[in-house]
Amino acid sequence: MLNLKNSFLPPKLPDRRGHFGPYGGRYVAETLMPALTELEQAYAEARRDKSFRKEFQFFLHEYAGRETPLYFAEHLSEKLGGAKIYLKREDLCHTGAHKINNTIGQILLAQRMGKKRIIAETGAGQHGVATATVAARFGLVCEIFMGKEDVRRQSLNVFRMKLLGAKVRVVESGSQTLKDAMNEALRDWVTNVRTTYYLIGSVAGPHPYPMMVRDFQSVIGREARRQILKKESRLPDYLVACVGGGSNCMGLFYPFVRDAKVKMLGVEAAGHGIRTGKHSASIQGGAVGVLHGSKSYVLQNAQGQITETHSIAAGLDYPGVGPELSYLRDSGRVQFASATDDEAIAAIKLLAEVEGIIPALESAHAIAAVKRLAPRLTKRQIIIVNLSGRGDKDMQTVGDYLGVKL
Repeated sequence: MLNLKNSFLPPKLPDRRGHFGPYGGRYVAETLMPALTELEQAYAEARRDKSFRKEFQFFLHEYAGRETPLYFAEHLSEKLGGAKIYLKREDLCHTGAHKINNTIGQILLAQRMGKKRIIAETGAGQHGVATATVAARFGLVCEIFMGKEDVRRQSLNVFRMKLLGAKVRVVESGSQTLKDAMNEALRDWVTNVRTTYYLIGSVAGPHPYPMMVRDFQSVIGREARRQILKKESRLPDYLVACVGGGSNCMGLFYPFVRDAKVKMLGVEAAGHGIRTGKHSASIQGGAVGVLHGSKSYVLQNAQGQITETHSIAAGLDYPGVGPELSYLRDSGRVQFASATDDEAIAAIKLLAEVEGIIPALESAHAIAAVKRLAPRLTKRQIIIVNLSGRGDKDMQTVGDYLGVKL
């Protein structure tokens, strides 16, 4: 790994071919290349269009409920000792997570391109719900691909998607989780590319998706930056976010990337423990490979085959990570930690009991890392945690884990 000095200023990425250093790119069937070129051109035009940006901001404010609060978790800070902890409350967005930011941006782009059918993949169901929500708002046909295992553990979100008018396509191949849902969505897109817009939910997939999703989600970090300067008159010492594919993480981190004094910590899902092999920690337990049209760190065996993953959090149960996070890991700009299933459950209980906030299982991984980090810091130091989603969707899973019948 390249060790960087405080003067490090990363280049503007991705490059023209969609690469973040050696990562990213387009590793897809030839039939999809024209569609990706069309999408790249449409996005390039839209991001320069003041009316598009104005409409995006309008729906973020009036429909999604932005801006979200930056909440000082006073009791959590006192309980842990050490640093002051702020929570960026993405759990208060419409649909209950940060996912709505990206789906609003992409649905406006799909409309601009004249696409009438929307497809998406989902794991925890939050991206599926957010996609179904915006498709309903704009009157578009919507189909959501979801692994059978995730359908089982996220039945509430499945019902929400159906109530919103979306068709849920249950995927029974492979590990029946997010990876397999994305596989099937890509296959569908190849078949129906002329009429269909594929609304990817994370900073993964072929170019321009990692860039687009990052840009749409960076509203999180831009708000957090303004808010902490207003509250504390300075930038934070640490940013902390959970990492699956990485959209909530890049959304918080990206507006701070050039602030060398702001440290960034991505928290992966250690599952039963990284040494057990039953985890979803692609950065810490994986190697460089290609997955879903992009080069990044992935979980694979010696033959290069993608391995099965495990996390109690369906949204983190994915064997890869976005290419930009892979680049930021190698450059040393972002550090990575992990949290086990046990630690995530303990973090949910802690935040619920001391702050009256029940986080999503995904976000709880970030809280678990803060439990370790905050006591090592001084009371002058500041941590911002991205509370990327609320825990309503996970109550059945948490109850089962704790032996409580709901």
